[in-house]
Amino acid sequence: MDTQLADFIRETRAGQTAEEILRKCVHCGFCTATCPTYQLLGDELDGPRGRIYLIKQVLEGKPVTEKTRTHLDRCLTCRSCETTCPSGVKYSHLLDVGRAVVEAKLPRRSGEALTRFLLRETLPRPAIFGPAVRLGQMLRPLLPSALADKLPGEAAGEPRPWPPKRAHVRRMLALAGCVQPTLAPNINAATARVLDRLGIELFEAPGAGCCGALRFHLNAQEAARDDMRRNIDAWWPHVEAGVEAIVVTASGCGVQVRDYGHILGDDPAYAEKAARISALCRDPLEVLEAEKAPLLALLAAQATTRGTLAFHSPCTLQHGLKLRGLAEPLLAAAGYTLVPVADSHLCCGSAGTYSVLQPELSQRLRDNKLAALSAQSPALMATANIGCLTHLQAGTVTPVRHWIELIDEAL
Repeated sequence: MDTQLADFIRETRAGQTAEEILRKCVHCGFCTATCPTYQLLGDELDGPRGRIYLIKQVLEGKPVTEKTRTHLDRCLTCRSCETTCPSGVKYSHLLDVGRAVVEAKLPRRSGEALTRFLLRETLPRPAIFGPAVRLGQMLRPLLPSALADKLPGEAAGEPRPWPPKRAHVRRMLALAGCVQPTLAPNINAATARVLDRLGIELFEAPGAGCCGALRFHLNAQEAARDDMRRNIDAWWPHVEAGVEAIVVTASGCGVQVRDYGHILGDDPAYAEKAARISALCRDPLEVLEAEKAPLLALLAAQATTRGTLAFHSPCTLQHGLKLRGLAEPLLAAAGYTLVPVADSHLCCGSAGTYSVLQPELSQRLRDNKLAALSAQSPALMATANIGCLTHLQAGTVTPVRHWIELIDEAL
């Protein structure tokens, strides 16, 4: 695709990134076949190909309009189009550039701006988010159903113990994150217990928090970079001490940490460190895949039938991290009978704060996903991302769990 970028961005790193991506796009349209919003709305501008043209126009100096922003805002950043694209177009990186330019050139209306400000200043701060959730649980009967449904049940908020500290030679860091410690505090502890059985110590570093994804995708990109730098500073002494990996149990956060090297690539103080952090980032599935033989032996020793299960592979897991088909064999080895799920490549509609900012589209996507997951009436659903977990759970009475908790329980 030919481009003539405007002077304001042509010589910048963002402009160079955008031009490289735009030139790879051959306008074939394969991406529209797997785009969730295009499937729902049937509008070319609500698919990747149309959005690429909108971003191209903005970067070439055309006027920025509310229509342009509306179509960019509707994108879930699910990256399904990247999996489909035969030309290797990094659409998500182009979208980051386009959204940042649109945000700078077209201020949002006050109400919309306030909502986004509250989301980016509240959700990444556990000291604020945690008490707010507990207050919401106490006042659940008084809250609108749309808000009450997003609160975790009392059982979900009960942390279970981490394994006793042992003299394991192998050590890995874990990202605590921001909303997960409040909404599902057992996920990292369950991961630590599983890894402990495999001779690996997992620990969290004080000072590390939100991965930066929340602010980054709300177009507070510099604040998000500060979140990333803070995490790098908290992790770096342990990296220098030789930790094997940084384990990120929420696949949405994993995609973001894996991108640190790209996002901070022009930061002279952090570029090299960020690239090292990205290289160390691992989803629990990657860790367990490397330890598959001893793990399967442990699971076989506890063999029992545990009922039917439908697995939802988050977009960030299958399209962002490119990890497909790894969780299901482990869950089967743990005793679950997995049921088929139609259209498993499509997004559930969670997408970080998307379910708050685009509630109608988000709910339609969730309804479709739950229909697919429930088709065989499974006793349980499992996923790999805290956002997907809470979003799906709000729409069904079937329990939704993180897959690592099920492996932990099987052991």
